Amino acid sequence: MGTDSRERMVRSAAYLFRERGYSGTGFRDVIAHSGAPRGSIYHHFPGGKVQLAEEAVRYAGEFLNAGIAAAVEGGDAASAVDAFVGWWRQVLIRSEFRAGCPVVAVTVESHEDAPQLATATAAAFGRWQDTLATGLGNAGVPDERAERLATLIVAAVEGATILCRAHRDVRPLDEVVAELKEMARAAAGDPA
Repeated sequence: MGTDSRERMVRSAAYLFRERGYSGTGFRDVIAHSGAPRGSIYHHFPGGKVQLAEEAVRYAGEFLNAGIAAAVEGGDAASAVDAFVGWWRQVLIRSEFRAGCPVVAVTVESHEDAPQLATATAAAFGRWQDTLATGLGNAGVPDERAERLATLIVAAVEGATILCRAHRDVRPLDEVVAELKEMARAAAGDPA
C-alpha cells in the first residue's frame, strides 16, 4: 500500500469534490475513481473522510497555486488575473459545466464538527491571494492595493465560476475577467 495509491486517492477526492461536492462524495466513490485497493483508504486515512478532504483541499490549493506562481512571475498586472482564470475556464468547458472548485465545495459544506476543513480551505484561499498579491505587486500595484485586488480576484472568479455552472456558459467568467484585468492594469498604472 504505497504512497502512489494514497496520492491517487487524494487527487481523486479533489476531482470528485469538484463535480459532486463534499457530501456527495464517499469513500466508495474515491476508491472506484482512483483504482486504489479497497482497504487502503482506511489505512491511509485513519481520520476518515475529514482527513481525506483536508488533504484533497491542500492538494488542490497547491496545484492551482503553483500555476499562479509560474504565470505571474515577471508578468504584467493583467497576467495575474489570467493566471488564476485560465485553469477554471478549461475545467468548466471540459466538464460541460459540471465541475467547479473543490476548495469551494468543501468550504460550503464544512461542518462545525470538522474545523480542520475550514482551516484547510482558508489556507488554500490565502495562498492564492498571497501569490496573486505578490504578482500584482511585482507588476507595480502598491502593496495594500495588491492585497485587496487579490482578494477581489479570488472572490470574483469563484463567484463567476458558480454563475458559469448555473448558466452553462463561460460568459460570466469572461465578463468578470475583462473587468478585473482593467482594474489590475489601472492599479499598476498601465495603459489599458
